Amino acid sequence: MTYSSDLLRTLDERGYIHQLTDAAALDALAGNEVVPGYIGFDPTAPSLHVGSLVQIMLLRRLQQTGHKPIVLMGGGTGKIGDPSFKDEARALMDDERIAANVASIRRIFERFLTFGDGPTDAVMVDNADWLDRLEYIPFLREVGRHFSVNRMLSFDSVRLRLDREQSLSFLEFNYMILQAYDFRELSSRMGCRLQMGGSDQWGNIVNGVELTRRMDDRQVFGVTTPLLTTADGAKMGKTVSGAVWLHEDQLPHFDYWQFWRNTADADVGRFLRLFTDLPLPEIERLEGLRGAEINEAKKVLATEATAMCRGREAAEAAAETARRTFEEGAAGEALPTFAVSGPVGIVDALVGLGFAKSKGEARRLVAGGGARVAGEKIASDAAVIEVGEEPVRVSAGKKHYGLLVRG
Repeated sequence: MTYSSDLLRTLDERGYIHQLTDAAALDALAGNEVVPGYIGFDPTAPSLHVGSLVQIMLLRRLQQTGHKPIVLMGGGTGKIGDPSFKDEARALMDDERIAANVASIRRIFERFLTFGDGPTDAVMVDNADWLDRLEYIPFLREVGRHFSVNRMLSFDSVRLRLDREQSLSFLEFNYMILQAYDFRELSSRMGCRLQMGGSDQWGNIVNGVELTRRMDDRQVFGVTTPLLTTADGAKMGKTVSGAVWLHEDQLPHFDYWQFWRNTADADVGRFLRLFTDLPLPEIERLEGLRGAEINEAKKVLATEATAMCRGREAAEAAAETARRTFEEGAAGEALPTFAVSGPVGIVDALVGLGFAKSKGEARRLVAGGGARVAGEKIASDAAVIEVGEEPVRVSAGKKHYGLLVRG
């Protein structure tokens, strides 16, 4: 389908669209008025990770094309946890923990969106404002009657748990009703016309579209993005060392830059479209590079993606650190560091730098020939490193570099 609105045309050209409810009507609406649209985020940790970045960028594209982003924090639904495609229930959080996570996560969105009181300025709201005030019996009578248990059981997010004979609590089963109610509530309170999310949220989004139509006779819309995997089939944002966090206090700038620099050749063009603001003609030029030249495109991706999340200064410092480390063999200042007070064993150094999750994993890394100190391969896990006034460079494999410093 050819879209006439800037919103859907931009989303389509950059690869964000997987499913739409009534594409023609949404296209017409977006071409004629400001469309408030939202995405929900449950505050399960102090930071979001790269797996949430497509959704954050969706809100950015919404604002860039003249519409209003609504960031919905799940202070209410976060007390339950979305069961979608999870093997088990999430640990329940108390109000204090949720509030702290919400405050921390807001800092991330302030880097990607412009907040304010204008017609296209972003706003952040918390569904605890209305969910915490619901009375159970009136909610069942007014909202619950619009849901078919038969249909709810047919959604993949529920069916897969049941097929694997894994427990699905009544608490979790209510999540999809509450999320649908969020859409209806935002439509009533803020004139919200659009919910966006990943493909795993399609059933929840459709529930909200139908609930709003049934209760308020109002048409609202849904958009989902494709499941984002890397060229080798891995889930986006997952690495051997764990999640790629968006907050710098949970992942150093250099490691964030290096994550993007390690993108597979086949993913460069797609990631440039999704995660940077570079013009499409420039992206087409970069993804057309071949051989060793594609590494230049990866450096551009790493720097632009890092600049958006961490700031231009941090991105350029990380790029320079990488250049000095890999091209000149020097030690850049933005590498992760581990402070020691004296001699340190290679096993403790690898764990301290975050290159191994445990001493056992560190020993296996050494045994496999993957650990180097100052460029020299370490043959024994009993090796001890002397750290003087100058930092000592440690590497794990071909992609992880860090510094041991006197502390």
